[in-house]
Amino acid sequence: MAITISGSGITSANIADGTIVNADVADVAASKLTGALPAIDGSALTNLPGGGKVLQVVTDKIASNFSTSSQNVFVTTGQSLAITPSSTSSKILIMFSAKSVTTVAANTAINIEVRRSGTTVTQGDYYTATVGGNQTVPFGAIHTLDSPSTTSAITYEVFAQEGGVPGTVYLNGPREITLMEIGA
Repeated sequence: MAITISGSGITSANIADGTIVNADVADVAASKLTGALPAIDGSALTNLPGGGKVLQVVTDKIASNFSTSSQNVFVTTGQSLAITPSSTSSKILIMFSAKSVTTVAANTAINIEVRRSGTTVTQGDYYTATVGGNQTVPFGAIHTLDSPSTTSAITYEVFAQEGGVPGTVYLNGPREITLMEIGA
């Protein structure tokens, strides 16, 4: 049998503890949630959009320049960065940038390659060519999305080679590599 109350005859002080259970509470306005709230973990959160969340970011910046005259053979630039994905379904967004490239001879080039634990992930050909050589041009950036399918630590490393006619090329600092783990 339902009880009907009119006016303001019942206050919270008149309700015995334990008489209202979770099933009796259909909706609580956020403005009513004040004071110390109980701790919850992520398993209690529902209706969140899936995928695309940035889970972690690591970055490494080097101020120095790198040079190579190693024609058509990739050599390490000495720049590497490790990340440990939290899920095998995560993707890693790799971003590498440098200030500029300097060529000593005409028709020389610098080719950049990013490797994950020794395996080529992406290769960017950044060719610079001039009639007289000795030119500095903006480098730009390389961005790629990798799917390593692991929860073990992985290392991404930047390699470079001189392309075109024999000569020396410089990858001018600052140089920066950033890795972002993107949740699936």
